[in-house]
Amino acid sequence: MVERLTKQVEKEERDLRILEAVIESGPIGIVRLAEETDVPEHKVRYSLRMLEDDGLIEPTPNGAVPADGLGDRVAEMNDGIDDLVSRLEDLKSVF
Repeated sequence: MVERLTKQVEKEERDLRILEAVIESGPIGIVRLAEETDVPEHKVRYSLRMLEDDGLIEPTPNGAVPADGLGDRVAEMNDGIDDLVSRLEDLKSVF
Protein backbone atom coordinates (compact mmCIF):
# COMPACT_ATOMS: atom_id res chain seq x y z
CA MET A 1 0.00 0.00 0.00
CA VAL A 2 2.84 2.42 0.81
CA GLU A 3 4.41 1.80 -2.61
CA ARG A 4 1.14 2.69 -4.32
CA LEU A 5 0.81 5.89 -2.27
CA THR A 6 4.44 6.79 -2.97
CA LYS A 7 3.89 6.42 -6.73
CA GLN A 8 0.75 8.54 -6.53
CA VAL A 9 2.57 11.29 -4.63
CA GLU A 10 5.38 11.21 -7.22
CA LYS A 11 2.80 11.58 -10.01
CA GLU A 12 1.19 14.50 -8.21
CA GLU A 13 4.61 16.14 -7.77
CA ARG A 14 5.19 15.78 -11.51
CA ASP A 15 1.77 17.30 -12.26
CA LEU A 16 2.60 20.24 -10.00
CA ARG A 17 5.93 20.80 -11.81
CA ILE A 18 4.03 20.86 -15.10
CA LEU A 19 1.39 23.22 -13.69
CA GLU A 20 4.08 25.54 -12.35
CA ALA A 21 5.73 25.68 -15.77
CA VAL A 22 2.38 26.43 -17.42
CA ILE A 23 1.74 29.25 -14.95
CA GLU A 24 5.21 30.71 -15.47
CA SER A 25 5.55 30.23 -19.24
CA GLY A 26 2.10 29.64 -20.72
CA PRO A 27 1.07 29.26 -23.38
CA ILE A 28 3.49 26.37 -23.57
CA GLY A 29 3.53 23.16 -25.59
CA ILE A 30 4.46 19.60 -24.77
CA VAL A 31 8.00 19.66 -26.21
CA ARG A 32 8.98 22.82 -24.33
CA LEU A 33 7.37 21.56 -21.12
CA ALA A 34 9.39 18.36 -21.42
CA GLU A 35 12.57 20.36 -21.90
CA GLU A 36 11.88 22.77 -19.03
CA THR A 37 10.74 20.14 -16.52
CA ASP A 38 12.96 17.23 -17.59
CA VAL A 39 9.84 15.05 -17.82
CA PRO A 40 9.41 12.71 -20.82
CA GLU A 41 6.90 13.96 -23.41
CA HIS A 42 4.48 11.05 -22.87
CA LYS A 43 4.32 11.85 -19.16
CA VAL A 44 3.90 15.58 -19.88
CA ARG A 45 0.98 14.71 -22.17
CA TYR A 46 -0.62 12.60 -19.43
CA SER A 47 -0.08 15.30 -16.78
CA LEU A 48 -1.61 17.93 -19.05
CA ARG A 49 -4.68 15.75 -19.52
CA MET A 50 -5.04 15.28 -15.76
CA LEU A 51 -4.53 19.00 -15.07
CA GLU A 52 -7.15 19.85 -17.68
CA ASP A 53 -9.58 17.31 -16.17
CA ASP A 54 -8.99 18.96 -12.78
CA GLY A 55 -9.85 22.37 -14.25
CA LEU A 56 -6.36 23.79 -13.64
CA ILE A 57 -5.24 24.40 -17.22
CA GLU A 58 -6.85 24.97 -20.58
CA PRO A 59 -5.53 23.92 -23.98
CA THR A 60 -5.11 26.56 -26.67
CA PRO A 61 -3.73 26.35 -30.21
CA ASN A 62 -0.50 27.88 -28.83
CA GLY A 63 -0.18 25.49 -25.88
CA ALA A 64 -1.48 25.09 -22.34
CA VAL A 65 -2.46 28.11 -20.25
CA PRO A 66 -3.68 28.43 -16.64
CA ALA A 67 -7.45 28.06 -16.38
CA ASP A 68 -9.69 30.91 -15.34
CA GLY A 69 -10.41 30.64 -11.62
CA LEU A 70 -7.18 28.74 -10.97
CA GLY A 71 -6.71 30.36 -7.55
CA ASP A 72 -10.11 29.18 -6.32
CA ARG A 73 -9.51 25.66 -7.60
CA VAL A 74 -6.09 25.51 -5.93
CA ALA A 75 -7.64 26.68 -2.64
CA GLU A 76 -10.20 23.85 -2.86
CA MET A 77 -7.42 21.35 -3.53
CA ASN A 78 -5.39 22.64 -0.58
CA ASP A 79 -8.38 22.13 1.70
CA GLY A 80 -8.70 18.58 0.39
CA ILE A 81 -4.99 17.93 0.95
CA ASP A 82 -5.25 19.22 4.53
CA ASP A 83 -8.16 16.82 5.12
CA LEU A 84 -6.22 13.93 3.61
CA VAL A 85 -3.15 14.66 5.77
CA SER A 86 -5.36 14.70 8.86
CA ARG A 87 -6.92 11.36 7.90
CA LEU A 88 -3.48 9.84 7.28
CA GLU A 89 -2.27 11.06 10.67
CA ASP A 90 -5.32 9.44 12.27
CA LEU A 91 -4.56 6.21 10.45
CA LYS A 92 -0.93 6.35 11.50
CA SER A 93 -1.92 6.67 15.17
CA VAL A 94 -4.02 3.48 14.92
CA PHE A 95 -0.95 1.44 14.07
